[in-house]
Amino acid sequence: MNMLAFRHFEFDDDYALRSWASLRGHRLEMRDPSVEINTAWLDEIDLLVICGGPMSVYEEERFVWLAHEKQFVKQAIKRGKKVLGICFGAQMIAELLGSPVYRNAYKEIGWHTINRTGEQHPWLDGLPEQLVSFQWHGDTFDLPAETRLLAYSEACKVQAFAYREHVLGLQFHLETTPACIESMFAHWSSELIDAPYIQTEEQIRRQFGQSEHSIKALHRILDQITTYAEAAC
Repeated sequence: MNMLAFRHFEFDDDYALRSWASLRGHRLEMRDPSVEINTAWLDEIDLLVICGGPMSVYEEERFVWLAHEKQFVKQAIKRGKKVLGICFGAQMIAELLGSPVYRNAYKEIGWHTINRTGEQHPWLDGLPEQLVSFQWHGDTFDLPAETRLLAYSEACKVQAFAYREHVLGLQFHLETTPACIESMFAHWSSELIDAPYIQTEEQIRRQFGQSEHSIKALHRILDQITTYAEAAC
């Protein structure tokens, strides 16, 4: 499988994706969409992963490259490519499917419980009904038309959704490593205010052990994407 992942900030840790690709013998290319986007990549890829980012999808005037990335993702969805959006990536998919992205009533920062809805999707086969994942987001969106709600949290009504059988959006960060979180603290500690769903640095560090379980869950999802892709051939 040929994977392309869009990374939106320099210190985003690609360990979870790269380790899975190496173990399974797949090809992974990490690209910065603010530097280059080439539509020819669509002919080469089987799976597009849109990673998280500190910007919002509605900030096109500030981040002019966003329009080009959105067009690329739109074409990937239209052409039936497998697409996995993570946090910012899920929000971009939602917008492209017709749902505006806006500020949530609460920011979620830290380790929070994700609840599955009972709605099934093959890429989530084998995952538990509840899991704990890292979160760092302030935006949200309504469930787009023609999609299925797969998961929610106490603070955010859409944590996972699927469009048809080839597109999955995850609001939460299964891929995040302790090293990446420490870099987030260094760059964005001003966001760690006293609020209902924002944990302190100490609370977050105490749960660093959750990262190993989260990465295993992400690898499970990627395994399912591969299995489903092979079955469809």
